[in-house]
Amino acid sequence: MSVSLPPRGRGTASNPHNRFAPTRIIATDDGWFDEVPPSRATEVRAETAKTIITRNQSPDLPFDRSINPYRGCEHGCIYCYARPSHAYWDMSPGIDFETKLIAKTNAVALLEQQLSKPGYVCAPINLGSNTDPYQPIERQQQLTRNSLKVLLDYRHPVTIVTKGSLILRDLDLLSQLAEQRLVAVMISLTTLDDELKRIMEPRAAAPAARLRAIRVLRDKRIPVGVLCAPMIPMINDSELEHLLAEAKNAGAQSAAYMFLRLPREVAPLFEEWLQAHYPQRAEHVLSLIRQSRGGELYDSRFGSRMRGEGAFAQLLAQRFTVALKRLGLNRRESFNLDCSRFCPPGGQLALL
Repeated sequence: MSVSLPPRGRGTASNPHNRFAPTRIIATDDGWFDEVPPSRATEVRAETAKTIITRNQSPDLPFDRSINPYRGCEHGCIYCYARPSHAYWDMSPGIDFETKLIAKTNAVALLEQQLSKPGYVCAPINLGSNTDPYQPIERQQQLTRNSLKVLLDYRHPVTIVTKGSLILRDLDLLSQLAEQRLVAVMISLTTLDDELKRIMEPRAAAPAARLRAIRVLRDKRIPVGVLCAPMIPMINDSELEHLLAEAKNAGAQSAAYMFLRLPREVAPLFEEWLQAHYPQRAEHVLSLIRQSRGGELYDSRFGSRMRGEGAFAQLLAQRFTVALKRLGLNRRESFNLDCSRFCPPGGQLALL
């Protein structure tokens, strides 16, 4: 089986059609090139969004609203469950998702507008539910930083999920939010193997940089936990206890994990990645995933989509529970954020 290598610094070589496209383009290998393809530049397009706070009713999530300043993600994680969303913008969930990014340039103004509405009821907002708020383009765009400024001005609680060490740039804002019990951070840590990180999450921060982020955040008294996600059978699941131990040593107070999710176009992209990097292991990995997903590569049902089912998934859950208890990574009290402080600038705080 011939498998193409991805461009330098990218997670996938493929650019499959999106499911809404009326036509398809099929690339054919003519045998002329067998070397690593050249790098591919990142394009950033501006979008004037109509809304910025997304609501959800999922029982699997600990929040009912979120903010995503960007569409697409330069980190290029091969397993990213958000890849299929790029099809809505007439782009591919493959290399387009990593290289053709969309910045919601009016995100900050929209956020302030929506928080100012008279009927708005405060509850923690999550930053990073779909794409990473601290992916590389945030350095120039600063939509995440400016959103945090608004949330601080309004004294609105926020939770953040990221694998980007750029979060340390915003220690000044995060520290002020933490002083008022308005922020909690989860650092995504998938592997301690630099080579696996390189091929699986090519433009995300190195494992050591993520552990350092946990350490620095905790030193600044910012509530921080570790998210081991996704756990992939025969790829990184053997690292689970080590990941938790290293995160604990760095200062993490809590932990969570998720089983690999392969919705829609993510499944063939992940299969291609396995064949390129782990050809001898690929069928075994896919077999274990199917055993944990009712015979399929994906199960979208609430309650099982984050954890899986069957013997392998149950063993993974037991391992996590034992390690969580042994390491004391269940201190969730600091993650209980204060909604009573919410008040638009110039407004009056509630007396009770």
